[in-house]
Amino acid sequence: MSVLFPPNYTKTFEEEKKRLPTPSHRHAAPSAPWPWIDIHDELDQEQLKSELPPVPELCDHTTCGGCWRGYPQSRFPNWTPGQVARSKIADAIVNYDQENPCIIYHVDVNTKGIFTDAAMIVAHDDQRDENWKTLITAKRPENNRVRALFIQNLSGPILQMLGAKYNIEPFFFSSSLNWIPSRYQENPQPKSGDHITITLTFLKTEQGRYSKRGSSTTSVNTIASSEDRLTLTEQMIDTQSPLRLRSSRRTLVLDLLSVHLIRNVEGSTIISYHPSIKNHPTTEANYLHDRIRFAGQSVYWQIIFQKCPDPTFVLLTFVWHALYAWDEALQHLYNHICWLETKVLTTSDMQLTQELHVIRAHHLHYSSLLEDFEKTVKFIQNTHNPAMDSDLISETERRESAKLLKRECENLLSEIDRLEMGRDMQDKRLKNVMNLSAIDTTVQVFSSVNINDSRQMQKMTEAAVKDSADEANRVPHHDLPAGILCRGKYPLTTMRFSLTSLQGIFGMNVDEISPGTKGTLAHYLAVALPLTIVTIWVIVAFQSKHIFPEGTGLVRRFAWPVQLCLTLLRDRLGREKNEIPISTAGVGKSVYDAPSIK
Repeated sequence: MSVLFPPNYTKTFEEEKKRLPTPSHRHAAPSAPWPWIDIHDELDQEQLKSELPPVPELCDHTTCGGCWRGYPQSRFPNWTPGQVARSKIADAIVNYDQENPCIIYHVDVNTKGIFTDAAMIVAHDDQRDENWKTLITAKRPENNRVRALFIQNLSGPILQMLGAKYNIEPFFFSSSLNWIPSRYQENPQPKSGDHITITLTFLKTEQGRYSKRGSSTTSVNTIASSEDRLTLTEQMIDTQSPLRLRSSRRTLVLDLLSVHLIRNVEGSTIISYHPSIKNHPTTEANYLHDRIRFAGQSVYWQIIFQKCPDPTFVLLTFVWHALYAWDEALQHLYNHICWLETKVLTTSDMQLTQELHVIRAHHLHYSSLLEDFEKTVKFIQNTHNPAMDSDLISETERRESAKLLKRECENLLSEIDRLEMGRDMQDKRLKNVMNLSAIDTTVQVFSSVNINDSRQMQKMTEAAVKDSADEANRVPHHDLPAGILCRGKYPLTTMRFSLTSLQGIFGMNVDEISPGTKGTLAHYLAVALPLTIVTIWVIVAFQSKHIFPEGTGLVRRFAWPVQLCLTLLRDRLGREKNEIPISTAGVGKSVYDAPSIK
């Protein structure tokens, strides 16, 4: 027999550390003059007093003795130790996985547009000098146009080496480590080249990662049943966390596309960073390495690579990977919303409302991510490559590249627009499902109230019947007429009026109020007054415990108006003779002390 584990409603400290950071967009690009300095942070006074040039001269890495060890301050002095620490670059340099080596996969693209595998570099942590020498002395083939580097398990020394060798702005690493969407151009050199950075968060689907807890002794059915009971507290409406889809047992997770492109007329370089986060699936370097190589097999793209020397087209294949992931994820989300519609129409599960609110929060977040995606493609389209103005490139190649780049960017923008339209349609259907769920929840609430009211009325009826039965049982045997004794119990004879009859009597129309009716006010009073008097007479005779003591006979109970008149008369006579009234509290007398009727 399996044990059903209760849901965990709180996040532990370790789980909080694993969640994706909330992006700080103000620290996304070099255009911000105070990198990773907030309003209340103190400035580094030593840096203000420094007389060193703000922009150091470029290093040839032959006589520097390993300038990479001082990166980023060695190349960007304005990045003080405090700023490096706040940007998480210092943590990445010191705290990394030293057991597993950093692996750099290579893909080369030649001038004919052919993609080839250029092997890989396995950088062990205890071979730092050898790794640095390999990076700075690596030679490319003569006909090489682009070399793409895919970095898995980035170590601190490799981060510094890449930054120092390619003179990379630290913003690329800080945006990547903090998952900040960014896009910027740096260091443009006329007819030579520039640097552009693309950091993009996109959505993808994962299968087989639905269950997040369970033990070896827990059955699959147990895990499924406990995970199916999604609650608002469990998911916490954290748009940075994965979104679980019960219908397909899939998970929608955020992934990162972080690419730094160095466009140069003598040969371009693409650096693709791939984060490694425990319990959070991201695109691995070897996976994207194979995908980009396979894109080189496409006839469509092969024609473009042969015609156009612009390395930006290789960057577009990276962007297409994110678009594929978006399309597949939204497709699974649409199927899940359709499944929820069916659930709302066929079941009355109030937890569906909570799940719908969680999905809606994620859905709104996806809209902002798609907007960032669109801005990224427009940035690529509008950021001119200075290397294309080189004299080594013909005017025909220049015009053809510009035309094809515009066309391919417009194709991407068209696909993103389609995704946004689909997301908007999903949002409308999601609102419809939420309205259906809200109506169903309202009906359930009113049904619960009606059930509770019915139970209360049932209890009140049972109490009234029991009280009436007790009154009847207290009637002495000798006070009952002959023939009423039956099977040892005294049945209570009551007058029952149909509710419909009472409604017809008290709700009759009269000519004075509703002209044209046959009834008059005199008819109404002639029926309503006697019926009211009789009702009061019977109720007082059988229900009053304050007028008659226990054991009072049935005949004397029905004679309570006479008893009441005699009691009032005795009270009046007693006051006239300055005597204590019989009905005064504490005397111990009651209405029953009045002279009985013979």
